[in-house]
Amino acid sequence: MPARLLFVSDTHLGIDLPARPRVERPRRGDDFFEAFEKALEPAATGEADLVVHGGDLFYRSRIPAWLAERVFTRLADLADRGVDLFWVPGNHERGGVPRSLFLTHPRIHVFDRPRTFVVHRDGLDVALAGFPCAPRVRDDLATLVEATGHAAVRADVRLLCIHHAVEGATVGPADFVFRSGDDVVRGRDLPGGFAAVLSGHIHRHQVLVRDLAGRPLAAPVLFPGSTERTSFAEKDEPKGTLMLTLEGSEGGRGTAAWEFRELPARPMVDLDVDPRPGDGDLRARLAGALARLDPRSVVRIRLAADPPAEALPDLSAAALRAVAPPGMHVSVAWRRDPARPARALR
Repeated sequence: MPARLLFVSDTHLGIDLPARPRVERPRRGDDFFEAFEKALEPAATGEADLVVHGGDLFYRSRIPAWLAERVFTRLADLADRGVDLFWVPGNHERGGVPRSLFLTHPRIHVFDRPRTFVVHRDGLDVALAGFPCAPRVRDDLATLVEATGHAAVRADVRLLCIHHAVEGATVGPADFVFRSGDDVVRGRDLPGGFAAVLSGHIHRHQVLVRDLAGRPLAAPVLFPGSTERTSFAEKDEPKGTLMLTLEGSEGGRGTAAWEFRELPARPMVDLDVDPRPGDGDLRARLAGALARLDPRSVVRIRLAADPPAEALPDLSAAALRAVAPPGMHVSVAWRRDPARPARALR
């Protein structure tokens, strides 16, 4: 009988979620927790009894105790129901995995160093090998994979779990392609013997099956992407998770089939505005334009030029909150020099 595994990554929990906010305003922190809960639904409902988190569970390495407790309590609840969870510390966590009773749960497994875990599910021995985000993985990949000890264990299906860019992965509105770098894995260096490589770090969902020269990879590289849009560079990308169906095969490599499960994500909208001198109806124009958008939108107001002094009050964070629909997240950006990136006001 096949085993079912849910692959989630880059949840970035805690971003824009202060414990004691100084200003009451719509915050994106709740969006990331809502996406996290939706992502875990297949495990919560019993559709999947293995979960891999591919890294960047949190938004940074040092997190407050209340945030760690909130997240770990939720995951421990799933583990108490019989779900086995595996966590690959990402670049946001490599400075130190938060200590917690969570990490002592017998069904929660952390790749805090190169290691391999074997679990028995649906008549299959599933081996998951992995290591935390490594800054020099390009040179160290073979050593890290060998250090997991995966070759010494018996299994019906094997997976490699990492948090890295792999050559050929693409990101951003310009479709930037990763080709080199100390922290980028060469396609030709991926080891054999695995049904799939599960990787976090890249926020766009994609599956790589060939290297940059067009040669087949030793195993498909699966990126589920982030569970929520973290920046406007991702505004047109669907967000979601991967559901894997695992089966055994001779030699212990096994096979993996996958399905992308899209999650609801807040729409991100660029609103272009020309703040002309003497424009006394700027506030009314902004209010009308915002009212025509989906009230769940994350909006970036892009100014064609530096605003005149008299327009600045209408572009303040407080003024924008006053004219935007409740719950809408609005920021302002403009270019002083077309060759320079936009500067944002929140």
